Amino acid sequence: MQCPRSDFAFAKPLRLLKAAQYRAVFDSAPVRAAQPQFLILARPNELEHPRLGLVIAKKHVRNATDRNRIKRIARETFRLRQHELFPLDALVLARGGAGDLDNAALTKIFNKLWRKLDQRARNPQADDRGSERPRNPRRGKKRSGNESKPGAAKAPGGTP
Repeated sequence: MQCPRSDFAFAKPLRLLKAAQYRAVFDSAPVRAAQPQFLILARPNELEHPRLGLVIAKKHVRNATDRNRIKRIARETFRLRQHELFPLDALVLARGGAGDLDNAALTKIFNKLWRKLDQRARNPQADDRGSERPRNPRRGKKRSGNESKPGAAKAPGGTP
């Protein structure tokens, strides 16, 4: 006798499988949730369910068993919350230090991130206040050779 299938499965329709799907989230991710060890980028999808992609780089988590453990816990927490989540395509990215966390800490962090992501997806206008802060117009610009530097002597014939 076969058991009825659970609604909490993590089947292929719940996964981001193709490079184009990952690229679409990387190119346009209006919803984000972050912790020091993880970043989740997401964008709404046209489906009735959320989908998950994992990017756990060897650069940030050297040990393969730690990478696999992080992926397993990320999938498990997603699987258990899939019915509560807004229909999003979400990418989990690991940052440095993620491999040092134990299973309980990982579960706690992922649960918090899924909750935060769902809130931000359902109320996008509530998080727009962060984008209204003034930006530094000089940030990232290099000085050209003809701009005067503080304390530098002015060229002869220039305005004082």
